Amino acid sequence: MVEGIIVRGVGGFYYVNTDDGIIECRARGLFREENQTPLVGDKVRIRLNPEDGSGYIEEILPRKNQLIRPPVANITQAIIVMSIKDPILNPWLLDRLLVMVEKEKIKVTICINKSELKTKEADKIVNIYRDAGYNIIRTSAETGEGIELLRNELRDNISIFAGPSGVGKSSLLNKIDKNLFIETGKISKKTRRGKHTTRHVELFKLDDDSFVLDSPGFGSLNLDFLEDESQLRGYFKEINKYGKECKFVSCLHVNEPGCEVKRLVEDGIINGERYKNYLNFLEELKNIRRY
Repeated sequence: MVEGIIVRGVGGFYYVNTDDGIIECRARGLFREENQTPLVGDKVRIRLNPEDGSGYIEEILPRKNQLIRPPVANITQAIIVMSIKDPILNPWLLDRLLVMVEKEKIKVTICINKSELKTKEADKIVNIYRDAGYNIIRTSAETGEGIELLRNELRDNISIFAGPSGVGKSSLLNKIDKNLFIETGKISKKTRRGKHTTRHVELFKLDDDSFVLDSPGFGSLNLDFLEDESQLRGYFKEINKYGKECKFVSCLHVNEPGCEVKRLVEDGIINGERYKNYLNFLEELKNIRRY
């Protein structure tokens, strides 16, 4: 059998990148019976059909990780792209995306795009998330700012570009590799939000050891992938770091006595907006468990 990696899946067909090129494959019916679905990013073994050169996926090799949205596997890092304007940056969604990738223990870089449109606001966001412990890059597909830094981040990784529609994910990828020719869209004049141009998850090969996923944009994300609200504190970097100094090991950093996190929020060491999102997410999780 031939080994390869699924780079695209559309309408029941899976396109597998192998040493012999891209091979169009179907999946064995056995996967449906076992409630297992092949995902983009899966490493698979396929059986070739000598008549037409197509293939059948016979085996899905063990996954290192799996994201729920978008549904992909074996990612080594996430590039979360947000724009400072058109559409305006949404910290609520950014923090939810960070929780998702932190849970899967995936390396993450935050990319603040269109930074030339609001320089001071971009500086503020960069400082907040850099202080929280994140790698963060300012970029502009228009001016070229940060493109080389971003290109270096992608080297020797299987990276996913995630974020809302219209923030410029596809434009950045086209700047990084001019051979990709990924379709880009315009911002709706009425809503100031992006229009969906990426309609499916697709893995693009940059070089022998570098792949990148451009995923459909989205504006919301449920937190029901967390099993218990106490997990949340571990997925906010700064809260996880300073929470170890709290009086009680079980501290959720809400109204417990001797809470170091609350003290640092009051002192301005932990950003108040990030902390507010943490509290809102915590309440949301409690309501999910209640019902």
